[in-house]
Amino acid sequence: MQISKTPKHSQTIMTEVVFPNDTNPMGMLQGGRMVQWMDIASAVCAQNHAERICVTASIDVVKFKAAAKVGDIITIKAKITRSFNSSMEIFVQAWAKKVISQKAYLINEAFFTFVALDENAVPTVVPKVRPTTDEEKREYTKADERKMARILNK
Repeated sequence: MQISKTPKHSQTIMTEVVFPNDTNPMGMLQGGRMVQWMDIASAVCAQNHAERICVTASIDVVKFKAAAKVGDIITIKAKITRSFNSSMEIFVQAWAKKVISQKAYLINEAFFTFVALDENAVPTVVPKVRPTTDEEKREYTKADERKMARILNK
């Protein structure tokens, strides 16, 4: 019998502060650093769901919506949308918050795909996802379409 877990079980929230070494010469957060942080948060989410080491298989289009600057607090939220056989789709959003105004705004989002590995680095079966909210159920259904699009675009 295959066990299943809700997305809440592995949901991951990670917080970072933008320091000068994270930025370009204009003081804006570098895109590569943002993607690195998102990859870490989504890896933690995938590994908590699979209870295995997981590796990044793909990253869908990364949408940079706004810039973050030195001193901003970045909150990254990663949540599994669906698992397949050995792979999992993780939706990640990043929010920036100005310290003084406490104004938060969405700066980035993307879908990451991870594969769970066994102790011999061979892909292994992962638990099913059991969506509970309406939004989770919508994303669960749409994940099939996104997976097919990834396969067709290879």
